[in-house]
Amino acid sequence: MTDSCVFYARTLLENITDTLTQNNLFSGIDCTKQSIELRKETNTPSVCAPKESTCSGIAKSEFDQESCLKNIRDDLHYYYKFLAAQPDVLLGPTVLFSLKELMENCFTWSFPANLASKDASIDHPRTYDERLNLCKVLKGFQVRTITINRVIGYMNSGEHSK
Repeated sequence: MTDSCVFYARTLLENITDTLTQNNLFSGIDCTKQSIELRKETNTPSVCAPKESTCSGIAKSEFDQESCLKNIRDDLHYYYKFLAAQPDVLLGPTVLFSLKELMENCFTWSFPANLASKDASIDHPRTYDERLNLCKVLKGFQVRTITINRVIGYMNSGEHSK
């Protein structure tokens, strides 16, 4: 991981955090008081724990970089697809752009034309449940992005290979 990857990951986290405070995106919902929806299909937090870490209650003797990066790639891909399908233009110039930059520059990801398109995001008034779901998923993405930031910083430091 490079210094630029640390920057891309930090920018993504800042953009997600800023987006969560936008009242017009979640009209009628105090997003700060909502629960989070974490993606459980990957094991990023446990797989990416530093070697000799006991945070999860299990001491890891080695850091499996390949498995960690695969889990992060899977997470980023999932959130990109979810967010690209949202009708909110507010997500595009900030969160989606910084997510795409991180994926392309640090995880050698190329976007097929159909993934990058916004066909599914026809502009329509969103229901309360749709806004609430977006809030919860974005909060989960914020938490996962904190983990990703820590992992990228750890790999950038070189500590994982000592």
